[in-house]
Amino acid sequence: QVQLVESGGGLVQAGGSLRLSCAASGGLFGRNSMGWYRQAPGEQRELVASMASGGSTNYADSVKGRFTISRDSAKNTVYLQMNSLKPDDTAVYYCRQRYEDRGYDFWGQGTQVTVSS
Repeated sequence: QVQLVESGGGLVQAGGSLRLSCAASGGLFGRNSMGWYRQAPGEQRELVASMASGGSTNYADSVKGRFTISRDSAKNTVYLQMNSLKPDDTAVYYCRQRYEDRGYDFWGQGTQVTVSS
């Protein structure tokens, strides 16, 4: 069973930066993608950024040019560098790891990001 542990959330002023980390443990092997999603109060969970096993990335339009996803495969850890934060970025941010070939899908517990105006 894979466990995903997020860290790095917090309170920041608009225009500031945060870096989220998500460490995966559990011993599964194989091709997998990792990504970040967020959910604001009263809203649906949405994709923020993802990275496939081959390194290709995908970003929500709202964060392009401000957020960067990266991955350390040796540490089985994914990061989200968030710059130029806006109050609209306030949400709980969740890490996800998917083993598409094996049908496994894991989520972290979430970390709160609050951006004050």
